[in-house]
Amino acid sequence: MKHGFLIAAPASGSGKTTVARGLMALFTGMGYKVQPFKCGPDYIDTKFHAAVCGRPSVNLDTFMASEEHVCELFDCYGDDVDVCIVEGMMGLFDGYDRDHGSAAQIARVLRLPVVLVVDAKSAAYSMAALLQGFINFRADVHIAGVIFNRVGSARHFAMLQQVCDDLGVECYGYLPQNAALEQGSRYLGLDFSKKPENQQLIELLKTHVQWQRLLKLTNDDVAYAASPCMKPKHMDRTLIARNGESFSFVYQENIDALQNVSFFDPETEVPCLDNVDLLYLPGGYPEKHLEALVKAEATRRAINEYAERGGRIIAECGGMMYLCEKIVTDDGEFPMCGVLPYNITARKADRRLSLGYRRFMLDGKEYRGHEFHYTQFLDVMPPSVVQVYNAKGEPVPTPVIRHKNVLASYTHLYQIQ
Repeated sequence: MKHGFLIAAPASGSGKTTVARGLMALFTGMGYKVQPFKCGPDYIDTKFHAAVCGRPSVNLDTFMASEEHVCELFDCYGDDVDVCIVEGMMGLFDGYDRDHGSAAQIARVLRLPVVLVVDAKSAAYSMAALLQGFINFRADVHIAGVIFNRVGSARHFAMLQQVCDDLGVECYGYLPQNAALEQGSRYLGLDFSKKPENQQLIELLKTHVQWQRLLKLTNDDVAYAASPCMKPKHMDRTLIARNGESFSFVYQENIDALQNVSFFDPETEVPCLDNVDLLYLPGGYPEKHLEALVKAEATRRAINEYAERGGRIIAECGGMMYLCEKIVTDDGEFPMCGVLPYNITARKADRRLSLGYRRFMLDGKEYRGHEFHYTQFLDVMPPSVVQVYNAKGEPVPTPVIRHKNVLASYTHLYQIQ
């Protein structure tokens, strides 16, 4: 029914994003229709996926959604494609509680074969012990084969090939050490502001990786329950803030589950908010574009007036920051929409990592999502209308703010309706 495999690694930084993006670009360039997926709540890798595949990448997450829903997503978005490529997260078995929520769980739920990307720099036959552990750790997770990364020479690869031969595991090839393949990074992850160059990576994959054998990895016998394929919920009109960076962290399913959706760029466009049922302000990097946001005074005023007359707004992380009185950086103070009577600091001295899954109950509904930011509230922490918990059920100090018909938080919500 579906052709697909999951790209995973023993640990973060092994090169799985490079390999996944490269294979997506390679197959798409050959005329195959490729559907990309990303395990977990990551927004940034999905930007790379969409850029090379020409279609949105979809998150698969077993904390924020049920296993049945994950199967429905895979079935829905992969329905009309030639191959599905799922990029894992962190190490293969790393989840929010042991291996719960891990890429391995996604592979098990979807019955997908796993291609393990292994950083082989400065190692040879010791790889046997590592691979033996991953291959035999869970019988319900099928390691179909290995791609070695950062291989120093043909002789080095021959030694690694011997490891695979001795273990009886497929070796799909390797990528050589190449500084040009390393992605730039930002404090929230990979830098998607610049489109990565793919041609050199594609040529290396063609030369050193058995991509034809990867295409033969299938799960043809797998059939999932009939999918509603993101049937839109009834809404009069939804307006979503979106641009390259400031407001860009949004789950594709959240968009597809809404009806009559349109977009605007808060940096350059004044929105018409008449008859808007929902204004959705997702997260991103507004602190990187403060001058443009301040300059767009008419936009900020329109949003403030919409909120004050009872317009419904959902604002997540960067979107919530945009609704506050001001954002303070090392370069000064920048006025925002003034809907929420709080200030945000993005000064380097105030940076503090807040990271993890979040869940809370509000008006009889459970909301789930993810929090990942370094900015903080300045001076005054807003009171929260509910208690927020992490994935293990422990209380966390993340506030959920309600002002008139505005719901705002640092949490990026999954399934906002």
